Amino acid sequence: MGADHQIVFFLRESARPEPERRAAALKGLGRIGRGEHAGVLVDAAGDTDPRVRAAAALALGRLGIPEAGEEALPLLMGDADPDVRRRASVAAVRLGLDGPAVTRAFTRLLSDPDHHLRINALDGLTALGVPGDVTALAALLGDPDFTVWGRARTLLYTCREDPAVRAELIRTARQGTGGARARALEWLPERCTEQLLDSLLTGLHDPSPAVRIQAARRLFHVEQQQVQDKLAALLRTEEHPEAAAGLLDGVGGRGDDRVTEPAVRWLRDPVAGPSAARALGAVDPGTAAPHLREALTDETLSPRTRAAAAAAVGTAGRWDAVWLLLSLLDDPDDEIRAGVLDGLKTRVENGLRPWERHPVAWALAEHLAADERYTWRTRNALDGLAQALPDVRRLADSAPSGEVRAAALSLLDGDDPDDEHTRHDLRRFLRGLDDPHEAVRYQAVLGLRRRAEATGSLPPDGGKTRDRLTALTDDDSPRLRHAATRLLGVADSGQA
Repeated sequence: MGADHQIVFFLRESARPEPERRAAALKGLGRIGRGEHAGVLVDAAGDTDPRVRAAAALALGRLGIPEAGEEALPLLMGDADPDVRRRASVAAVRLGLDGPAVTRAFTRLLSDPDHHLRINALDGLTALGVPGDVTALAALLGDPDFTVWGRARTLLYTCREDPAVRAELIRTARQGTGGARARALEWLPERCTEQLLDSLLTGLHDPSPAVRIQAARRLFHVEQQQVQDKLAALLRTEEHPEAAAGLLDGVGGRGDDRVTEPAVRWLRDPVAGPSAARALGAVDPGTAAPHLREALTDETLSPRTRAAAAAAVGTAGRWDAVWLLLSLLDDPDDEIRAGVLDGLKTRVENGLRPWERHPVAWALAEHLAADERYTWRTRNALDGLAQALPDVRRLADSAPSGEVRAAALSLLDGDDPDDEHTRHDLRRFLRGLDDPHEAVRYQAVLGLRRRAEATGSLPPDGGKTRDRLTALTDDDSPRLRHAATRLLGVADSGQA
């Protein structure tokens, strides 16, 4: 059957008494009909059966003639049947309809009980670049569905220069409820904190944990003593784990010793425990050390809490910190090993005691070769530990893993031409330019660049290094091409 015969059939079927036959015919007309058939679809928008009205809306969107839908679709978007409203709103977006009637129709749908329609309304208003009803739009920040509140936040951002939008966001941050108030507080820039100060203080006692979290977050940086006293008092009474975690991070980050008692209380909680451990790491080491030591070795605590305790032990830096961390360096749990490496990194950065340097260097170098998951985390812990260089050079020469060879190369400077070891490091960089592993070649180029920035030139080898670097500027790796090109530029300029 040809298209013309199909159209004749659909036109005949659109007048049938059975609603399902009329609906099917309208969908067919929308698919293959022409502009002269738009009137049939518009007339069907007034059908008594919602299935037919929904089909008419769908067909108008498919027909692709905006003029045909500009009157019927805004009316159908206010239909009593949600499926009709849904089809009509999708069609209006598809046709790119605009004008006051369409804007009003989308605005009404911002408060629709069907979340699909709220999404369609937000998509339609975003396409129009207008907020619709700013009160209803801001209220959608509290919608439980991310696909709704995320779109609402995007539209509010798009319309942020609108004075009505700014005023409504401030009002919502002060007087809104639940998720809407919390997300308004999160979204507003920090410069708004001072004008919100009174409402933020009352927000610390809001029934919604999300509001308490966001109110506290804004107050952490307010230097007024009475504000910090209120935060510390709230931490003592807070019972919600996520809110407690936020308070522990904020109050603990200031090194306030009042965090100690609540932090100890929350250590066993799987949500707030990691924040409690971090808070203990920031207060007086003598007070916190026994609790951190116990948390680090307590296998009944969550791995995330024990990992945070490991990092905090490194921060606190008590006499036994290094030995506690080394005892867990090969723990089977990935998170705990990560925390231990972070703790050791902090100890190396802050300066190890003389009798700690070689044990830490040997243990980390061995770990670099063994823990493939944390090659670069281990590398970062080794950075600056001169006692590890002999083992690092051995790994750069002979480690089976390309990632380990690359990490080892990255720890070598090669910028002192009078140092015998440095001259050997230079040869390691040159060999690395031909390594089959991309990360090794990349780190070799970076090593040569460190040397070129220190000396102003490439190695004096008759241009062989320049030829190899020039070849690397055509490598498949974008970062390697960029690094090789930049190194050649440093060498050509003769300066760092």
